[in-house]
Amino acid sequence: MTLAELLENEALRQSEFPVTRVGTFLAHAGVCALPRRVMEAMRQHVEGCGEGDQEAGLPAGFFGRTRELAARLLGAAAGEIALVGPTSLALSYVAAGLPWERGDNLVVYFDDYPSNVYPWLALRRRGVQVRCVRAPALGQLEPAEVLAEVDARTRLVALASCHFVSGWRLDHQTLGRALRERNVLFCLDAIQTLGAFPTTVEYVDFLAADAHKWLLGPCGAGILYVRAALQERLAPAVYGWHNVRCPNFTTQEEIVFQPDARRYEAGTANLVGLAGLQAGLELVLEVGVEVIATELRRKRAWLVSALTAKGCVVWHGACPEANASGIVAFHRPTEDTTCLHARLTAAGVVTSLRADRTGQSYIRLSPHFYNTDDELQRVLRAL
Repeated sequence: MTLAELLENEALRQSEFPVTRVGTFLAHAGVCALPRRVMEAMRQHVEGCGEGDQEAGLPAGFFGRTRELAARLLGAAAGEIALVGPTSLALSYVAAGLPWERGDNLVVYFDDYPSNVYPWLALRRRGVQVRCVRAPALGQLEPAEVLAEVDARTRLVALASCHFVSGWRLDHQTLGRALRERNVLFCLDAIQTLGAFPTTVEYVDFLAADAHKWLLGPCGAGILYVRAALQERLAPAVYGWHNVRCPNFTTQEEIVFQPDARRYEAGTANLVGLAGLQAGLELVLEVGVEVIATELRRKRAWLVSALTAKGCVVWHGACPEANASGIVAFHRPTEDTTCLHARLTAAGVVTSLRADRTGQSYIRLSPHFYNTDDELQRVLRAL
């Protein structure tokens, strides 16, 4: 299925994305509606679970294929992919597993999504200094500002690939290259770009992303990428039958981990969720992430222009293309944002209501590749 085929055939679009039959869904930066093929993959697995062992019904090589699909999307090796669930859990594994020393420091952005701040703040009790990079505007992180916080005792920089409210997309390639030259580790929360924009790991050491946003998968089914050269250094934070050697399920005297990223998968997997994750990865790769990114940039440019003409203030409306994402957050100074959000909801347009640290509220639009121009125009009609 190509993007052109999907957008030119409304019957196909409604079949592949059932949510389009009931309204306009523009909230993929929150929790997505599931495509038909993702639901079918999960349904098939659940139905098989009623006929015997829940694991027995999985296709041969299921876990390996899921890792391979994720690796293809990231430009990684399958042995660098762990299937661990929520982004919060994966990021916490990285924070807990590194060999920190008292006096080390790390760099974060305090106004990132809390899941990518709290695991690092918790390291203060181990004597790690947490430095917060300053941004000229919400989420507007430039490599130079980040590098200004890095010194000889900086061990890691942990940032999001895109800000969850303002939509500013980080130039993670440029920043990652500079950090690699300084021998500083780089951890990326990629949940707001993976499946929407190319998010490769050439200069990334750790990456986490759940499936329930731009990957069009279910909640609680995500990936953790750990660069192969660092897997001995990042100690698993949890132990179980799956990541520690136990032939015939018998406990051994010595703890020997799996030889690759499976060492971070301690126990029984979320099989239903992984069935959906695999289908979501297949869908994104079938359409093509470069194609998706081009389409999302086009949609964003149209929305920014149209909303500005309606008297709305748009976050980073004039940002460089390299920093544009699938998120468009705005407010109208002459109208209460909560009331505006309610009006959009009443019109059948699903959006997200978000706020910054000052309490200012915003409507966050986050269309995906399958949304049509007419669906975007419904936002303008509701305004």
